[in-house]
Amino acid sequence: MVPSPLKEPENLIQIRGKTCLEAGLATKRDRETRNGFMLEVIELDIPEVKILRPKRHGDSRGFFSETYNKALLSDAGIDIDFVQDNHAYSAEKGTVRGLHYQTPPFAQDKLVRVVRGAILDIAVDLRQGSPTYGKHVSSVISAENGDQILVPIGFAHGLVTLEAHTEVLYKVSHYYAPEHDRGIVWNDPDLDIDWRIPEADAILSQKDQELPPFADAASCFTYPEAIER
Repeated sequence: MVPSPLKEPENLIQIRGKTCLEAGLATKRDRETRNGFMLEVIELDIPEVKILRPKRHGDSRGFFSETYNKALLSDAGIDIDFVQDNHAYSAEKGTVRGLHYQTPPFAQDKLVRVVRGAILDIAVDLRQGSPTYGKHVSSVISAENGDQILVPIGFAHGLVTLEAHTEVLYKVSHYYAPEHDRGIVWNDPDLDIDWRIPEADAILSQKDQELPPFADAASCFTYPEAIER
């Protein structure tokens, strides 16, 4: 007697021709669930600048964190194609980098995180016509808190290290283009940024010391076009 073939459970979602759509919908639902569980998105006072807070899963060994997931960002309304990763190491506390930006068509979104130490990260609104033009927001980003900051096109970006031996990783949405590289001097009185260090203790490159004032910044970003892409 030939045994009957085993029957698959009726509730099994089969990844085959007639059930691909069903599987796709399940995948989308899973992403939506994971987005709420894996990534918190927080708007700062200038809402286009956001803090991304990936979930950390800890145990006796330490923790695991998914630091970048393109699908989760897309589900959160952040559709950016990052093309390059950069790694900056600063030996001393009080190291200032910035304020930097690139002009179109090589303007950059930046997604910044810290893997060692801590920084105060700063974004200055350069978008002509913006209600927050010339204003800035800042946030402490550290290896301990695991936060990331998204600085979009239309903003100048800068940071100061709050600890020695700080390492910063950041993604950018366009390659470095020296002919489009621009900046604003870090201590411009018109910007009135609190860098949380005495000015005399700041450590800067010669290039950053010689950056022009905000009044001379390139007028190459407009609101809301800079955020509409």
